[in-house]
Amino acid sequence: MAETTASAPTRETKVSLELLDQLIEEVETVFHGKRDVIKLALAAVLARGHVLFEDVPGVGKTTLAHALAKTLGVGFRRIQFTSDLLPSDVLGVSIFNPKTAEFDTRPGPIFTNVVLADEINRAPPRTQSGLLEAMQEGSVTIDDETYTLPRPFLVMATQNPLEHHGTYPLPESQLDRFLMRITIGYPGPEAERRILTESADIEPVFDRLRAVLTPTQVLQLQERVEDVLVDDAILDYLMAIVERTRTSPELRMGVSPRGNIALFRASRAYALTQGRTYLVPDDVHHLVVPVLAHRILPVGAASSSMDAHEQAAGILESILDEIEAPV
Repeated sequence: MAETTASAPTRETKVSLELLDQLIEEVETVFHGKRDVIKLALAAVLARGHVLFEDVPGVGKTTLAHALAKTLGVGFRRIQFTSDLLPSDVLGVSIFNPKTAEFDTRPGPIFTNVVLADEINRAPPRTQSGLLEAMQEGSVTIDDETYTLPRPFLVMATQNPLEHHGTYPLPESQLDRFLMRITIGYPGPEAERRILTESADIEPVFDRLRAVLTPTQVLQLQERVEDVLVDDAILDYLMAIVERTRTSPELRMGVSPRGNIALFRASRAYALTQGRTYLVPDDVHHLVVPVLAHRILPVGAASSSMDAHEQAAGILESILDEIEAPV
């Protein structure tokens, strides 16, 4: 075993895992019928990763991002990405102050804990690329001055399929900065019935939510991901999946070492959302598609397209069927 000397969870750990379950239940009061999607998004938060929600309009992408941010108890800003949005509208700008004869920096909306980049693929590439440093380094540069962003910091972006009018494909370098690319899908009949009955409620849905965690607790839970126990056999299983993507004749581009690290960290974080302090094969299996599908490129597929993502997901499912999971 590697890093696997099991020990009983401390009382602090038990309380933290109970809080995660409470947080999920709180989000479910406004985002119905998709508990597993909530867990995936929460796992990305714990793994210090960013999330890209991609689906057709109206399935609750923005609702989920807003609800998750509020229950985390952290600062939140929503930015509506449009074709005329400039990088300075997101990052901030330096303005000359004639009274002091100096430039004053006015921070943009990115200076918060959770940034909801709504319809990110409606902004031109220059504005999209303005997020790269923030997502990778947790800092932004304005006029040669580097500013550290608050912690925790994460970007939750939504985008509509690229086949819709007025959208700009996210480049591979931008997609790779997202830990997960999650598709929500349509709600089931019972969940949609609740959505319909609640649509007439005058009270804004987010006013019902309470903060379950504090920023300090979020940081503590992020650190606890490193303590999730991992058996050698499960680590070999994860590496075998990644290696198969690099040798598959169906793929033009396999998973990079950074993608491998992303899958490892996300799987450990997902284990916490399941109430465990150790990793099991199902954690890895469940995270393969949301973490890796946007990092590989099928042969003959157009980069960043919805079709490419669906093909990639199918290839990954085939790889999972071929590789035997440890018992």
